[in-house]
Amino acid sequence: MSMMSGAATLSRTWLVCALAASCAAQAPAALGQTAPIRAQADAASASASLGQCVTAAVQGERSATFVGEMTAIAGSVRMAMRIDIQERTTGEALFHTVSAPGLGVWRRSEPGVKAYKYRNRVTNLPAPASYRAAVHFRWLGARGRLVGSAERHTAACRQPAPVPAPSLPGTASTADAPPPVG
Repeated sequence: MSMMSGAATLSRTWLVCALAASCAAQAPAALGQTAPIRAQADAASASASLGQCVTAAVQGERSATFVGEMTAIAGSVRMAMRIDIQERTTGEALFHTVSAPGLGVWRRSEPGVKAYKYRNRVTNLPAPASYRAAVHFRWLGARGRLVGSAERHTAACRQPAPVPAPSLPGTASTADAPPPVG
């Protein structure tokens, strides 16, 4: 009889452990949270860089080129990337995302691609300000399910305040000019 109660205790202990594990797995969903199903890609799978930073006195000639690169990870069939441009003006402590047509759009690779690279050139940058990119990466499985994600930031492209053009000797600035007669 002691053998039976030992087996019964072992069965009850196993059942309690199995129920506890099942409840723990379902608890986040019951609380309205999602369980962490996405794998985070390692540092070698994704990178973001500032490809070029062009400063100029004229706003229309200023630009920054941001580059995102990613490689396939286990279980991925397709990759996707989104480059968000962020700005920090003089006196601001943090960067904020800039919205404009064509920015912040997910770009997807063709299925089966092993390495994916996307380049985004932004022009007409106001100054003084600093610009960087927040590059978001997604790895998708066969049915479009997310199998991994990552985010990287580029170095900043600093656009200094334009230097006023020096006035030539013998020319008057508008502040020194006499009021118009009329």
